[in-house]
Amino acid sequence: MESSLLRSFDGMPRITYPDAAEKRPPRIFELRTYESQSFLTLRRKIGMFNGGEMQIFERLKMRPVFFGETIAGPKQPNLQYMLSYDDLAARDRLWHEFGNDPEWKKLSGEPQLKDAEIVANISNAILRPLTFSPIR
Repeated sequence: MESSLLRSFDGMPRITYPDAAEKRPPRIFELRTYESQSFLTLRRKIGMFNGGEMQIFERLKMRPVFFGETIAGPKQPNLQYMLSYDDLAARDRLWHEFGNDPEWKKLSGEPQLKDAEIVANISNAILRPLTFSPIR
């Protein structure tokens, strides 16, 4: 078992629960972890999320659930966030749209915001909710 304590980002201070439509299958969720080289580069990546990246996710309907900086837990410095999708095909389509989005290209084109400069490792897990989960 592994535990972490996260501090929410200013741009999304609370968990957003996906709408609980009764007559649709449960969504899938993607938990992503970005490890940074230092706390300074982590601050830059968090600034990038607060400064436009989260809004691009929302505009593309990637349905963010939460964004947080790990303040206690493994592999620090790091941040974690969760997105939700209708299914794996929707996830693949939305990430493709995100990668080609003009606002994303502009934001990620800044030399000090290139992934190689601010992210040492990215990992993700695809999750399915249990029947009692408050997020479905």
